[in-house]
Amino acid sequence: MPADTDALLTIQDLVRWGACRFADARLYFGHGTDNAFDEAVWLVARALNMPIARIDAYRDCRVTTDERAAVLALLDRRISERRPAAYLTGQAWFAGMEFVVDEAVMIPRSPLAELICDGFAPWTDPDRIGRALDLCAGSGCLGLALAAHLPDVDVDLADISPAALRIAARNRSLHGLEDRVRIIESDLFAGIAEGLSRHGADNAYEVIVSNPPYVGAEEMESLPPEYRHEPRLALAAGESGLDLVLRILRDAPNYLGDDGILVVEVGNTAAELQQRFRDVPFTWLDFERGGEGVFLLSREQLVHDHPKFSEAVADL
Repeated sequence: MPADTDALLTIQDLVRWGACRFADARLYFGHGTDNAFDEAVWLVARALNMPIARIDAYRDCRVTTDERAAVLALLDRRISERRPAAYLTGQAWFAGMEFVVDEAVMIPRSPLAELICDGFAPWTDPDRIGRALDLCAGSGCLGLALAAHLPDVDVDLADISPAALRIAARNRSLHGLEDRVRIIESDLFAGIAEGLSRHGADNAYEVIVSNPPYVGAEEMESLPPEYRHEPRLALAAGESGLDLVLRILRDAPNYLGDDGILVVEVGNTAAELQQRFRDVPFTWLDFERGGEGVFLLSREQLVHDHPKFSEAVADL
């Protein structure tokens, strides 16, 4: 850092300086914040071991020489490494909850938080949800938020990555949800207990929610450097980005109860999905707090269009 940083005396000085440097470096924001100022606030607060909510109240307070050095070191890493702030701090927030993260998992960021906090209403009755599955769970943020906001629901977290599931287990422990949340190593539905298939309908899921890999080959090549720190396994999904989504569509009805629903985030791949299945009645959800590319289908709809989804998987 240049010598003029000696003139940075207060918390506000550090936040302003960091935000300006972030803007100059043309960093990409999309892993918890969407602008340079908020990113600087996050990192300054972390380096000072201070709750973000208290930063404004203490913005005019002076920092010590050691505190300034710690802040500047963290800000410098954000610029030089182009590493998302969540990986630098080891923490992220989702649905009002803190989550442990590292580079074994994607950083939580999904409009599904809003749907989970609303108990999936009006698409299903929250009181009728007994079991739910978070498929491609990663950090476990979707399933654990679901369990926290719907305290009568048992939740399974399934992911193919043992490293990701270790992070999910830490987050389960962080929120004290061991009694209601089960962790399953599974390639999509392959490792889900047969008792949850249609051969054991009484134990089927009322809700399956998933934020699977959905980035196509062309988009993968154009991702900003920040995204390249996230596990490729959690992002890449074949040439079109639909390889895993198609398998989920084909197999999900075997694991849903009669009135069950499937909710899947597909992001920028939504247009490709709609183009491929023009006559499938996807319900595309709107979110008050922003976000798009999330569809909902009932089990009945999935069964009706099962031949189309099976044929698409066969063509992969």
